[in-house]
Amino acid sequence: MAEIRNYTLNFGPQHPSAHGVLRLVLELDGEVVERADPHIGLLHRATEKLAETKPFNQSIGYMDRLDYVSMMCNEHAYVMAIEKLLGVEPPLRAQYIRVMFDEVTRVLNHLLWLGAHALDIGAMTVFLYCFREREDLLDCYEAVSGARMHATYYRPGGVYRDLPNEMPKYEVSPRHNAREVEKLNEHRQGSLLDFLEAFTQRFPGYIDEYETLLTDNRIWKQRTVGIGVVSPERAFQLGFTGPMLRGSGIAWDLRKKQPYEVYDQLDFDIPVGVNGDCYDRYLVRVEELRQSNRIIRQCIKWLRENPGPVMVSDNKIVPPPRETMKGDMESLIHHFKLFTEGYCVPAGEAYAAVEHPKGEFGIYLISDGANKPYRMKVRAPGFAHIAATDEMSRGHMIADVVAIIGTQDIVFGEVDR
Repeated sequence: MAEIRNYTLNFGPQHPSAHGVLRLVLELDGEVVERADPHIGLLHRATEKLAETKPFNQSIGYMDRLDYVSMMCNEHAYVMAIEKLLGVEPPLRAQYIRVMFDEVTRVLNHLLWLGAHALDIGAMTVFLYCFREREDLLDCYEAVSGARMHATYYRPGGVYRDLPNEMPKYEVSPRHNAREVEKLNEHRQGSLLDFLEAFTQRFPGYIDEYETLLTDNRIWKQRTVGIGVVSPERAFQLGFTGPMLRGSGIAWDLRKKQPYEVYDQLDFDIPVGVNGDCYDRYLVRVEELRQSNRIIRQCIKWLRENPGPVMVSDNKIVPPPRETMKGDMESLIHHFKLFTEGYCVPAGEAYAAVEHPKGEFGIYLISDGANKPYRMKVRAPGFAHIAATDEMSRGHMIADVVAIIGTQDIVFGEVDR
């Protein structure tokens, strides 16, 4: 008799479905997974240690690069932790702008997740549809911050600047003739709020298109129903948050349970799954797209009706306006000191968490009274989710491992840090 024994297979780190530099060591019995061992750390950039060597206000840009598809949500937690230590509350208009961009970021994240997850499982078209919509939202990022991804737009005390009154427009080029440019600029004639409002009117129809392609598609259901099932009790024990927890039937959302900024003023629902499998987590995220659209519309309405400051006026933590800085010595000194040394934060500790698209993203800061953190710790949702890969994969096929990694919505910037 030939000796039959398990063999070991490397999945990744250069696998197109590994969602970053994940290396899984799979122990297989034929094609059935007996054990999955995630090897992480290949992207380790020492973000937490780097933040401890820099003034508080110089690490905001590092946050964008943690989960690099949920940029402003990462900034939000970090900025809120600093504000807790400083005892500063941003103006109400800044809070509405932050909430609106948190939800724009959630839509951006879920669109990339949906396109990539569908592509992993074998559906090509959804990927192209999702990136079509991401383009408009990345233009909003660029309009407020100057960068399409790593915005560094949130600042302790508010946001970098108010929303622009006009959107950048396409110009005639060898790629686009005058008629195409006119069509491309159709929704760009007004302010950023006008552009975003036009997007929110079109978006529910786009979500319907994704659902037409996937929700009742029998191949999609064969690949996701009953795969990677996690019971509500186990999801709790494993430290799941976000859609991973809500997909298992637990209605936990920091925006409702521990509201921050102005979420308690807004009307939205928390979608919850029933079976805790890949399909339910897909349905939860698709419904979150619709709820985020609702929240963005409410924020646009409020921001239209309520002009006001978007930053506190304390020049010890906020740079003076550029025109003042150019003509006034005191302001120039303030500006110089702020961007070279930063500011000293009172000694103490603070934890701030946001309902990030992937779950609870928290920043724990300890200050010893200096201008840089004594210690910074990132609570990344993906880290807890990837720890459950072994349990979720056992007894499934190799092809199901791809669906499970996809449903976890992992980004390695935050897992490896």
